[in-house]
Amino acid sequence: MSQLEDILKALEGQRHPPVHLWNPDYCGEIDMVIHKDGTWSYMGTPIGRQRMVNLFASVLRFEENGRYYLVTPVEKIGIQVEDVPFVTTLMDILDESEGPAIHFETNVGDKVIVDQAHPLEVLYLEGRDEPRPYVTVRSNLKAKINRANFYELVENAVEVENKLCVNSRGGCYSLGDISDV
Repeated sequence: MSQLEDILKALEGQRHPPVHLWNPDYCGEIDMVIHKDGTWSYMGTPIGRQRMVNLFASVLRFEENGRYYLVTPVEKIGIQVEDVPFVTTLMDILDESEGPAIHFETNVGDKVIVDQAHPLEVLYLEGRDEPRPYVTVRSNLKAKINRANFYELVENAVEVENKLCVNSRGGCYSLGDISDV
């Protein structure tokens, strides 16, 4: 049985296992890459089964050293991530009694509402003017907000002190300076 199959077998039936509680030994690297567009590949071949991708995503952990790992109770395996592991696929702005709540769904089925625990942030790469919007999904794992979702955020933004901002769950999240967006 391959290393990949061993991991899959150990994870069957768990949506989000408590990877933050597990401290297994580091077992090396596996030739797995999460690409900028959210696709996953193993040994250079795209992983076509969404169920398998979702399973791996459920045991993904980002650590303080800036690395990503697949973690089970008995092993920790390093993988490569080109940007961040997830990409938003759907967005909705919900009307709650306290005000708007921005809801995202990711390419691996995670659902998140922008709030203090799941902030929205826009970063700029050095030397580039293009905004790169992200939302924290869970346990320091982020999703890149896709272009269509970002444009919808801009359409719903308000000006606050020369910045475009969106409100969600009582927080105001900057999309950037008006001149940049």
